[in-house]
Amino acid sequence: MDIRELVLDKAKNAKKAARILANTSTAIKNKALTAMANGLINAKDELKRENEKDITYAKEKGLSSALIDRLALNDKRIEGMASGIKEIVALPDPVGEVTRMWQRPSGLKVGKLRVPLGVVGIIYESRPNVTADAVGLCIKSGNSIILRGGSEAINSNIAISNILMKSAIDAGLPEGCIQLIEITDRQAIMDLIKLDQYIDLLVARGGFELIKVITENATIPVAKHSAGVCHTYVDIGADLKMAEDISFNAKVHRPGVCNAMETLLVHKAVAEKFLPPMIKRYKEAGVEIRGCVETKKIVPDILDATEEDWYTEYLDLILSVRVVKDIDEAIDHIMTYGSHHSDAIVTEDYSRSMRFLNEVDSAAVYVNASTRFTDGNEFGLGAELGISTQKLHSRGPMGLEDLTSQKYIIFGNGQIRQ
Repeated sequence: MDIRELVLDKAKNAKKAARILANTSTAIKNKALTAMANGLINAKDELKRENEKDITYAKEKGLSSALIDRLALNDKRIEGMASGIKEIVALPDPVGEVTRMWQRPSGLKVGKLRVPLGVVGIIYESRPNVTADAVGLCIKSGNSIILRGGSEAINSNIAISNILMKSAIDAGLPEGCIQLIEITDRQAIMDLIKLDQYIDLLVARGGFELIKVITENATIPVAKHSAGVCHTYVDIGADLKMAEDISFNAKVHRPGVCNAMETLLVHKAVAEKFLPPMIKRYKEAGVEIRGCVETKKIVPDILDATEEDWYTEYLDLILSVRVVKDIDEAIDHIMTYGSHHSDAIVTEDYSRSMRFLNEVDSAAVYVNASTRFTDGNEFGLGAELGISTQKLHSRGPMGLEDLTSQKYIIFGNGQIRQ
């Protein structure tokens, strides 16, 4: 069987399973999810062995330490995957919810019913925990799922998906509701993204080039989890201790993830007081600083920031810093160079905080908090399928409701249209 036939066969099986899964009870879905979570815990040693193969491969390829950190599994992260699935079990099932009902002059009762999308395909890189999160969300929302992870995590993804598949079938879910494309050849992606007859939504998570190829070639609707060029703006009159802690966390906590800050903007009125201790703290943590001309006047021993730096998602311990004259210049910088992912302001001024919330056109906008919170679990969604940086059909962390659609339901008693 060639690549195209294999991908097509998986899509057909997923479509067939989706019809059954859409009408599966919440109790059975929750039973399967609980079994999946327990299966991951029971297979910790196996998962770590398979993950070690991926870590070795990543080191041989020369991936950065931050990217290797995204890839790594340990007891805590495996337990986190299991906990994430259990949290999904505890969430309300969106399928079958009547979100609105009204009566027309004709006597017809018209309503909207929440239903699964059908088959969801997800293309992603690096983080093997995405496999568990995506499966958990799709199963709870009544969708079949087709997974295509990156080559750097193939061993981990195979091990995780095999556990989830077995647990699902043993609990009574239909075969084919969880599919993993094990072929790492990019041709598998090109074949997958054209199967609009079988796949209802494609979620794309990865680097700029991967997203570009998918969006330019897909015949399936795509929810883009695009670049995370996130900003923190330290406003005039900000609590500088708070600003320092937020800015440090946003960059250093986990630099290899999409909600990590890549550019720090600082109001000129507080720059001379704020930047020296802030940059000192960054350097002690191993962060490379690239600053604008005004930043270098205050802290000379840093690198020059180039025009390209403002657009760059480093996913590493590298940070661009710019001094701005006011909030207008800060917002203009974000809207010029940002990726509409997550951006924050640190300020004590209510009117400027509201301006920032209203004018920064990003999926998540913060006042006095780290961008690192942009995450389905942190937002109370249980997990996320991705963080959509577009506006249709979903924006921000994609949880259970985002994996459903709505259809009109109409009740009559013999009405005909005149």
